[in-house]
Amino acid sequence: MIDRLLVASTLLAVVVLAPLPAAGQSAAWTPPRTPDGKPDIQGSFTFSTITPLQRPQALAGKDTLTSEEAAQFEASENKRLNRDLFDPEKGAPSAGYAPRAQGGVLSYNEFWYERGSRLTRDKRTSLIVDPPDGRVPLTDAARKKNEEQGRKLSTGFADSYTDRSLADRCIMGFNSGPPMISGAYNNNLHILQIPGYVVILNEMIHNTRIIPTDGRPHGKIRQWAGDSRGRWEGNTLIVETINFLRETSLMGSTADTRLVERFTRVDPDSVMYEFTVQDPNSYTRPWSVMMPLTRTDEKLYEYACHEGNYGLHGILAGARAKDKANADASRK
Repeated sequence: MIDRLLVASTLLAVVVLAPLPAAGQSAAWTPPRTPDGKPDIQGSFTFSTITPLQRPQALAGKDTLTSEEAAQFEASENKRLNRDLFDPEKGAPSAGYAPRAQGGVLSYNEFWYERGSRLTRDKRTSLIVDPPDGRVPLTDAARKKNEEQGRKLSTGFADSYTDRSLADRCIMGFNSGPPMISGAYNNNLHILQIPGYVVILNEMIHNTRIIPTDGRPHGKIRQWAGDSRGRWEGNTLIVETINFLRETSLMGSTADTRLVERFTRVDPDSVMYEFTVQDPNSYTRPWSVMMPLTRTDEKLYEYACHEGNYGLHGILAGARAKDKANADASRK
């Protein structure tokens, strides 16, 4: 099942990401090779885009937009997400920021954001290409678990630091994954190849994955970012990751997640990035994403998250203060 999904998504990706041939340029572009003969996918890339992971309910049944519709969507989303236009008292609930009375804090202005401002080249309404509805196929149990965790996180709940998400704890998450998904900032990565290995350095969390491609089997030790093994099929690097220690950066996922990523250079400045996810604990079926990586000359900067871990200390201290306030109120 998963192999058929990967083949289908690859064929679709070739169609939507392949550039139009320029004058004098052959339509059948051949990727360069590394000294050891492997397809060269190296370089610094960005995967920033305003295309959402899931198709918005307002666009249900619409896979792509016309040029006019795309321009309207981009203008609307760029305005909705612009932090400089948020009211600090009222917040911006549609963008995920609660009013101040409900604990909402607008900590950054727009200067600090590097989210994408445009849809993918093919004007898709979701990064998810399968299922056809462009939505994560969560099980009912996973959906309820997500809602409960969301309520706890939004109210500052934490009996222990382990109750907070891996992103809160700055262990992993956000857009670096694995898998990678466009986010609000730090959407850059660098890919390096050496014989027998591919290295992926993400700007977010400053996470580095060292992926063996020499045919060795998966290890047995569970890790935060899982255990990755790569292999080449034609011009495509296929990376399979299993043995996660806990959840991944994907909503509702568990340690039993099986992730298959595909990297294919489709022109001198683009790498097609696809991934398919399986987790019977969370999803009713495998689901797949397609997202372009575009060459960038921007530098990658170290991401210092919770330096000194003051953020997590504040979360736990705030939870204890709420507990005390509730206990004092109950004695009155």
